[in-house]
Amino acid sequence: MKITHKSQLQYRIQHILFIVLLLACIGVAGWLSNEYNVRSDWTAGKRHSLSNSTIELLKQLPFAVKLRSYQTENPTLINAITEILNRYKNNKSDFSFEIINPDIFIKQAKEDNISQYGQTIIEYNGQTERFDNLSEESISNALIRLQRNNKPALLFLSQHGERNINDNSPAGYKLLAQKLINKGFNVKSFNLISQTLSTENTVLVLGSINSPLLESEQQKIKQYIHNGGAILWLQDPTPDDSQMNLLNVLNIHFINGVVVDNNQEVNRMLQLSHPAVIPVLEYKRHPITNKMQNFTLFTTAAAISNYQVSEKNEWLTTQLLITSETSWVETGDFINNIEFNKEKDMRGPLSIGIAQQRQIKTAEQNTSQRVVVIGDTNFIANNNLGHGANLDFILNTFNWLTNNNQLISIAPKNAPDLKLNLSAPAAAVLALTFLIALPLLFFVSGAVIWFKRNKY
Repeated sequence: MKITHKSQLQYRIQHILFIVLLLACIGVAGWLSNEYNVRSDWTAGKRHSLSNSTIELLKQLPFAVKLRSYQTENPTLINAITEILNRYKNNKSDFSFEIINPDIFIKQAKEDNISQYGQTIIEYNGQTERFDNLSEESISNALIRLQRNNKPALLFLSQHGERNINDNSPAGYKLLAQKLINKGFNVKSFNLISQTLSTENTVLVLGSINSPLLESEQQKIKQYIHNGGAILWLQDPTPDDSQMNLLNVLNIHFINGVVVDNNQEVNRMLQLSHPAVIPVLEYKRHPITNKMQNFTLFTTAAAISNYQVSEKNEWLTTQLLITSETSWVETGDFINNIEFNKEKDMRGPLSIGIAQQRQIKTAEQNTSQRVVVIGDTNFIANNNLGHGANLDFILNTFNWLTNNNQLISIAPKNAPDLKLNLSAPAAAVLALTFLIALPLLFFVSGAVIWFKRNKY
């Protein structure tokens, strides 16, 4: 090809146009990145972005949020905190924050009663909350507490051998009580004999009892139900005879025996130690379980059934927790000799948790009464609360019982993708591939190339 003056000129023009277009593209890209913020979080658990639950919570807050975090002059720490708080600001336009050094702004730190580095103050609708560790969970929990104008009272019935909300042992409920307090609930033990039971903004929590309910206590609970009070009933197998009248009021009964599931594949996959540990893998549609994706675990649970439906039954019942088809109610020895007996045992699927709702008329208006019954008390004990979605389930249950369906649980972010779990065969294949096969392939390829070059 003959190069002429004209072709050289065309080439230079093309070269200049290319440079101009490239610079224009860079400028447009810079302008777009400044005007628009687009993020994509591909980590498991969405660790670098707000969870869907938090985003929904921010949409429900009509007032401005102000946050002040008192930190040391550590650029790395401040950058990390700023990155977290910007996630909130990007999803709520009237969310503002300050990162303050308490050693410099001493007066302001005293006004906020700051006693240590890391404490954070959050303001919403004229109310304030303080917490020590800044994270999505702590911020969202504080906003949930601030949104509750009147803290619902959760009354855990006591004096009958029920599990104790102040008990720090594996079987106690202290960890649950702390989680509920963090969510804005007023949690306390309740004595039916000495204290007055009101239906206003309360949930009565009944547990398995070791000593019978007195006649006067039974009447108080029945009157509470008649007046429209919300109830969470947690019951291990074989309820006491003094509880039978309450079962009749709620139109339910507990099936005799312990629910077991001897599905070897599921037990091996979830590493379950005994068939009496029951996993619930799927849920019926209900506000409590709509957004739950993980399994829940229950131990030595009781199955629940409704009495025959009649015109007098006002309760609308939803089965929340349903076991698999391989489960059954074991009426014999469920510890050492688990075997299905078609003459005595009831085959699954079985319901171990139900939600009931009905409309009742009070002196002022028609109200919706809500009741949840679960055939297990152990799944929310200190040693089991962190299993699967047990915590999410019980928090959603209390939110539904207190008519706070919009307040969903904000679980801590985990990082399952930081650890690679391989089976023994998979690890052996990878080792053979990268330690033997690939080096051998490179050696042979190099030898072949060397041989061909030296041949000619």
